[in-house]
Amino acid sequence: MKSVVVVGMAGAGYAATLHGNGYRRVSGIEVRLKTVVDLDIQKARRVAETYGFEMATDSFEEMLMDEEIDVIDIVTPPALHEEMIIRAFAAGKHVICEKPLSGYFGTPEDVKPIGIKVPKRKMYEAVLESMDRIEAALEKAPGRFLYAENYVYSTPLEKSAQLLRAKKSRILFAKGEESLKGSSSPVAGRWDMTGGGSMIRLGVHPLSGIIWLKQQEARALGRSIRVESVMADTGVVTANLDDYEKRHISAEPEDVEDIGTLTLTFTDGSKALIIASDLCLGGTKNEIELYCNDTNHVCHITPTDLLSTYYLDEEGMEELVLAEMLPSKLGWNKAFVSDEIIRGYTAQMQDFMESIAHDREPKSGFNLARETLKTIYAGYWSAEEGQRINL
Repeated sequence: MKSVVVVGMAGAGYAATLHGNGYRRVSGIEVRLKTVVDLDIQKARRVAETYGFEMATDSFEEMLMDEEIDVIDIVTPPALHEEMIIRAFAAGKHVICEKPLSGYFGTPEDVKPIGIKVPKRKMYEAVLESMDRIEAALEKAPGRFLYAENYVYSTPLEKSAQLLRAKKSRILFAKGEESLKGSSSPVAGRWDMTGGGSMIRLGVHPLSGIIWLKQQEARALGRSIRVESVMADTGVVTANLDDYEKRHISAEPEDVEDIGTLTLTFTDGSKALIIASDLCLGGTKNEIELYCNDTNHVCHITPTDLLSTYYLDEEGMEELVLAEMLPSKLGWNKAFVSDEIIRGYTAQMQDFMESIAHDREPKSGFNLARETLKTIYAGYWSAEEGQRINL
């Protein structure tokens, strides 16, 4: 067992704050936050100061060469993931990678905008090749791959999985949704920067959660269950709004979708529906519902009913956040309570550090990352051609 796990983080954006808060709450294992890297060195320094990293740098290579560092935590934009993962494995490091695993971000030969001009079937095939390269690097590496999918570690899904395994319940139909009112990222509307729109930015979470729950069912029953086929529909609904009508929505899609639905068929005949949109006001909506042969589970990740607040003004609350993507604190609202625990960020980092310290597989690893991304891009292909895609 390793007595200390030394961490290097690549990226100093929003996801760095989620991981930074998670590291603070790891117990039973000493975590040493050594280096954070970002091309914007000022951002790197702010993250280092806030979360206690020993140093900040703008050189990824410098961090890879540091023999003290055990794991590289990649929280960069997804277009950088493949190269960083492969280089980190080559340097003998473990790898934590934020969602999605990879994606299609264009080639020099592509006609732009690629989200409109490049066939989705081509994207699907290229993404499979990208994942094959990552998997080949993983097979040669001494380190482990740890997939940062917080849904798997959220307290509602963890409890649901425990009950499903105990009862050996059969999930007959699952539906999951993540929706909000758009993104704060200035590049969220560009396929070449994000690899897609709402389906890959948001739908990745409930999709991974449902795939993982089906894996738990399969484990309890001693079977193998996987996604067999995908049908999808995508659109740009906000294109139908004028500037005034769109004033409350932050979505600015250039060549990506602002709504997507995925219908999955699993090899055991069960079904699932995924909804992902940038059209939902009132904060973030994160939930999964399961229809089973002997039970029904409704997993409310956000919002919860732990604390409801009512305010007539916001005086003294300017720096406080009631809930993610909630623009106003006035009136009745459902405030986040222990958000980092309920949404799984704390348990995620605990599992990852234990995986490295005890040399064991994490709960969320490469298989889940691969199946999720493969399914999403099959969905993009399905939506473009209007047909079922068999996996």
